[in-house]
Amino acid sequence: MSIIEKAVGKTGRRDNERQDSGVKDTSQSSETGALSPNDDRYPDESADYSAVTVKLPTAKFQQLGMITLDRPRSQIAEEYRIIKRPLLMNIAGKTASPIAYSNMIMVTSSLQGEGKTFTALNLAMSMALEEDKTVLFVDADFSKGTASSLLEIPAGRPGLIDVLEDENLEISDVLLHTNVSNLRIIPTGHLHERSTEMLASGGMQELMHELSVRYPDRVVVFDSPPLLLTTEAAVLASLMGQIVFVVAAEQTSRESISAALEHISGDKVVGTVLNKTQKYIWDHFRYGHGYGYGYGYGGYGQSSEVGTG
Repeated sequence: MSIIEKAVGKTGRRDNERQDSGVKDTSQSSETGALSPNDDRYPDESADYSAVTVKLPTAKFQQLGMITLDRPRSQIAEEYRIIKRPLLMNIAGKTASPIAYSNMIMVTSSLQGEGKTFTALNLAMSMALEEDKTVLFVDADFSKGTASSLLEIPAGRPGLIDVLEDENLEISDVLLHTNVSNLRIIPTGHLHERSTEMLASGGMQELMHELSVRYPDRVVVFDSPPLLLTTEAAVLASLMGQIVFVVAAEQTSRESISAALEHISGDKVVGTVLNKTQKYIWDHFRYGHGYGYGYGYGGYGQSSEVGTG
């Protein structure tokens, strides 16, 4: 039985299963305890426009139960250490066979409201704790732009879709610095009726190649649309090295999971975060996180979620 089949089966047994989710990350970490702003690991991405610094809304993140860099040992931060570890191992080449564009990670789901944006932002924040990585977060959910809203990026900022539309724009023109030294953001940009065609263009393929190989220490995290609601998600998936597939345990049907995975080619590495899983440990209610990986039909795990995405 494949790992994703186990995840599908688990969603079908929703109310019949109550397991411990107490997990420990025993792998070695290269994380820093805190990150200082404005050291320049992106020397070619310091155009005047991107010199604007986005200050991450720490108070809002804390209210939503998300990772904040001033609390690197919170429960949510510890749990995402487990989630990110297989991703980092794949990026480091610790696999049986090489993974093309392994540092390009797309976070998606079957349908809206399963927690993909929550997962994508937490994953990017957790990656930013790594002392030897730079992180680029791309809001690629063009119709919703939930991540850009959570990050309090003003509406109307040019972004990824504008770079694809306007040959005079470069990534450096839309890339935003943050008050975290190794975290950059690319917002969605303006809504465009031909966004699917633009993502499938040769220009997009060249851009993805540049984002992947230009900086060897870079991890690029994409928050994509749901696979069953737009065609953009499937096009994006074809350009990625790793895909994080978010499943809402008390919400997503087995049919939706199977249909969504049909949009991902079998050569992709897919990891599944099983989200909104209720747990009872020592008679106390709590949430837990976990993660799994595989080729084509990835792994399963558990995660908490607060309704974004």
